Amino acid sequence: MSTLSLPPVLTSPRDDAIQLYRAFKVDAKPPSYGFTYIPVSFWKVSAVTLASSFYINMCRKNNRKGLGCDTVAVVNILAHRDATQRSLIQHEYRAMYSEDLLKRLVSELRGKLETAVLLWMHDPAGRDAIVIRQALLPDLTNLDAATEVICSRTPSQIQLIKQNYQAKFGVFLEQDIERHTSGDHKKLLLAYVSTSRYEGLEVDREMAMKDAKALYKAGEKRLGTDEKTFIRIFSERSRAQLAAISAAYHDMYGGSLKKAVKSETSGKFERGLLTILQCSENPAKYFAKALHKAMKGLGTDDTTLIRIIVTRTEIDMQYIKAEYLRKYKKTLNDAVHSDTSGHYRTFLLSLLGPNN
Repeated sequence: MSTLSLPPVLTSPRDDAIQLYRAFKVDAKPPSYGFTYIPVSFWKVSAVTLASSFYINMCRKNNRKGLGCDTVAVVNILAHRDATQRSLIQHEYRAMYSEDLLKRLVSELRGKLETAVLLWMHDPAGRDAIVIRQALLPDLTNLDAATEVICSRTPSQIQLIKQNYQAKFGVFLEQDIERHTSGDHKKLLLAYVSTSRYEGLEVDREMAMKDAKALYKAGEKRLGTDEKTFIRIFSERSRAQLAAISAAYHDMYGGSLKKAVKSETSGKFERGLLTILQCSENPAKYFAKALHKAMKGLGTDDTTLIRIIVTRTEIDMQYIKAEYLRKYKKTLNDAVHSDTSGHYRTFLLSLLGPNN
């Protein structure tokens, strides 16, 4: 359930484009970017996609500022438009001003706000493709982010991600996984993005018991672990079926499948299995925990904070907020407010909706 709040009276995409153009104050000279050059040939994508990539801020110096931009107006418009409206605004902006809106946002915004807004402007499959690509790059490797996105998406979502990935970057997702991951973690990701799975809610109880037995024999019952069995079952079973397997495992052996995964596997492979399992049982709980971890203690993992809030706002953020409040006795809005500041804070809180 989405937390995105739209204005009572929605202006047209054309009017929004005009207001954005005015907010940018085009008479101001564009600032000096001062960023580390990455050859476009390496990305095999247009300069627009390059500029709008999720982690591009990590390659820039901090001496760039948007001159004369009415950031409040930009945030007020873009943080209160759904995916269809944002796409139409981009189309109208280009048609009227012969300029790409994403390029303009790059020149006017900066820092964490820029990262969040640019990711927000992409469609869901496109932004997931960008996050995965950046997470797999050798210089910026963040395999936890790639694992989270891949292992928390449905088969139909993964198919769209794969299409966007190949179109944007000129390489198949499977090729990058093969190149930048290793071991059982690689085998799991490749199996998960390549296998067609049922997406319905029907479950086969008898099959669930058989799979629970197979997992027990592959893990806790033996010395060592049969990773192939874990990969096969976790990559081939639907979310509903895997939840039934988890319940059957507990009924049959008195322990949780989650604990079995933790005791029998490790590292990135363990993280992938746990992400698949937890998102089959309660995805909102999984993301609430990830958000809490991103803001826990000193400092904030803004990369994770942005990724989850931006990608889940129009899907299930209402449920994530409820889980966060239930588990941590504090609203997600209050937590984000405490760990962020400025226009960046305003933007994220706008996506989260009312503090309730």
